[in-house]
Amino acid sequence: MRRILAIDGGGIRGTFPAAFLAELEKSLKHPIGCYFDLIAGTSTGGIIAIGLALGMTAADILKLYEEKGPTIFSQTKSGITGWLAGKCRSGKWLFWGPKYSSKPLYEALREAFGEQRLGNARTRLMIPAWHAKKQSVYLYKTAHHLRFQTDYKEQVVDVAMATAAATTFLAQHITANDVGLYDGGIWANNPTGIAVVEATATLDWPASDLKVLSLGCLETIKFLREAYGAIRLAPEIADLFMAGQSCNSLGIARTITGDPHKREAIYRISPPVPDGFFTLDNTRRIQDLKDLAFFEARQQKSILHSEFFCESAEEFVPIYRLTDDNSREATCTDP
Repeated sequence: MRRILAIDGGGIRGTFPAAFLAELEKSLKHPIGCYFDLIAGTSTGGIIAIGLALGMTAADILKLYEEKGPTIFSQTKSGITGWLAGKCRSGKWLFWGPKYSSKPLYEALREAFGEQRLGNARTRLMIPAWHAKKQSVYLYKTAHHLRFQTDYKEQVVDVAMATAAATTFLAQHITANDVGLYDGGIWANNPTGIAVVEATATLDWPASDLKVLSLGCLETIKFLREAYGAIRLAPEIADLFMAGQSCNSLGIARTITGDPHKREAIYRISPPVPDGFFTLDNTRRIQDLKDLAFFEARQQKSILHSEFFCESAEEFVPIYRLTDDNSREATCTDP
């Protein structure tokens, strides 16, 4: 049996999957990333995926959201000062550039990940970004296939910044190799489908052997009118495209694995919430996101344990290794 973890993008709503995993992790012997053979994540889900693959606990990743989220999204001031700062940010967003500076996110990720590179991952990884000049997907992958000869040398901070560079919110990220990249959510905000394709087409794992835990950043309940003008439709476009892409991604994964007609293979966790209550950058909802996550984990724990967490995954042995890598100890292996 091969187990896959896929985590959606969703800004500060990434608190939900981080907290969900942290609650599940409390009853496990190892960090929760050790129980998966492949982890895929987009945007905020990409940050979580990278942390888990490097051996961080979900609890430590959750702490990153709680402690750094308000700074990343510039919601640390109160009163008239905070109000004026918010107005300035809105003006900049509308007319001159991204809503937020990328610097706080970069500093938070540098503090969390340090100088580690993709080759330090103890689990196979897939992290999508978007190359605007080529209008093409830019997929970062660990060295789990003979073709993947370069990405394992990349700084994980570059990978995380690239997948999380959400248009309008943050500027494109320029990597150490001078490559300009945007948020992978432009192509695969829900990476479940591409993870299953990678497992079957690249890794040659039988579809009948796959189990997938797919974590969303909540599903917004949205009702559309029968007709919209351009101005009224504009605010809805991003949500519409994300919902459509997610439906397509899950459809691909279910078709390949035979879920749910032949067997149960895809376990999708992404509770519905009211429209507008949890936005991508409202850090004041972090406690509410944790509340939802802990409740959902309590409901799902007994179901998911037997499918994903009875034993840790086999040790990942990459095809290409970093020459200065001294951190690939088999800490995920059961004694």
